Amino acid sequence: SPLSMTSTTYPTHFGVVSHAGLNGELASPGGFGGSLTLSPQISTAANAYTRSPMVNLHDRAPAGLSSSLPGASGGKPAYSFHVSADGQMQPVPFPPDALLGPGIPRHARQIHTLSHGEVVCAVTISTSTRHVYTGGKGCVKVWDISQPGSKSPMAQLDCLNRDNYIRSCKLLPDGRTLIVGGEASTLSIWDLATPTPRIKAELTSSAPACYALAISPDNKVCFSCCSDGNIVVWDLHNQTLVRQFQGHTDGASCIDISNDGTKEGRQLQQHDFTSQIFSLGYCPTGEWLAVGMESSNVEVLHVSKPDKYQLHLHESCVLSLKFAYCGKWFVSTGKDNLLNAWRTPYGASIFQSKESSSVLSCDVSPDDKYIVTGSGDKKATVYEVVY
Repeated sequence: SPLSMTSTTYPTHFGVVSHAGLNGELASPGGFGGSLTLSPQISTAANAYTRSPMVNLHDRAPAGLSSSLPGASGGKPAYSFHVSADGQMQPVPFPPDALLGPGIPRHARQIHTLSHGEVVCAVTISTSTRHVYTGGKGCVKVWDISQPGSKSPMAQLDCLNRDNYIRSCKLLPDGRTLIVGGEASTLSIWDLATPTPRIKAELTSSAPACYALAISPDNKVCFSCCSDGNIVVWDLHNQTLVRQFQGHTDGASCIDISNDGTKEGRQLQQHDFTSQIFSLGYCPTGEWLAVGMESSNVEVLHVSKPDKYQLHLHESCVLSLKFAYCGKWFVSTGKDNLLNAWRTPYGASIFQSKESSSVLSCDVSPDDKYIVTGSGDKKATVYEVVY
């Protein structure tokens, strides 16, 4: 269970004793009332940019900062590092327009709390219907977020056994089909277009659980990450198993698909890490792969070049990650209760929100206007992205 993971510390070569020393007073991002904290930038980009009053800029020097940490201009500690092919790490000098320009959020505002009643391990959101889907123990609940006010679910989709957790749910773009997987060998495909949602197909593999799902860009194929390490490929039209990819011996936990995915079906690359991978996302506009680690780092890899970025704003394992559809930013969530929004690819911090418990799952709406998170606090939170 993601909630039982032990907290990990930063590698000692960064000379950091606590997260507060990494990015200046970020240890207390403004309580749980929906306020958001913007982390200070290495460059003066943040200081030159006026923002809404609800976002606090912390410019005080952090206490107890180790002198061995690579320095940054203005005396602020760095949290984004460029890692060269030979492993050399340097703080990233953010460009002046890091937080400016079309498609870059100014902040995000909490607009709904959805009281699911169980730990929310999976979330997804539909642009067309303004519905949010939250997956917990034994069911997916459907919420209408088109109107303000307190929320109760408009439908409940009973999947799996009552005591088994939903681990992933994915919508097809038309919003009429939902695919659900979790702690069972069967995926369920739901028809949402009928007055009462119903299961229209079930896909059963030999693995006892599905940890993650991804849909191909043409919406014809579903990829399922299985607890036995296989990636099962399903034909959604015929509801048949097309093939299996093998390669992960300890179970496959997360998956994403590039927009230009080919049908070759062979391994192209392998990237090795010193920490377990808990989450990943592929940038919709190409070139960049972001990976959330057990070590608390987020790493952003170029798909064809050896250099990468390493981002240090989480205090514990990074449990979920999702790119905006425009590709210019992405969000990550962690066991440290944080939702971080980052600039692609170098990781300038756009905003940060502190929730009341571990944030296990997240999604961004296809129009990039909403973020939804699923929490260990048995609820989901919907944010409106403000530009």
